[in-house]
Amino acid sequence: MIRRTSGSKDPDIQASAKALRRAARRARELGMQMGTPVYVVQRGQIIDLTKQKRLRVRMK
Repeated sequence: MIRRTSGSKDPDIQASAKALRRAARRARELGMQMGTPVYVVQRGQIIDLTKQKRLRVRMK
């Protein structure tokens, strides 16, 4: 992940990156629990994060 600092003095802006990471983690957790896909774009490709996680868990 690319980290960018906004330089803002606003505490809400400063906390937004952490909140987005929390929301993304929760979306992945819910996707795994409910069996629904969680799509993201990585390196120009649309991928399902829950499918990758299910494959890794199955291989262990």
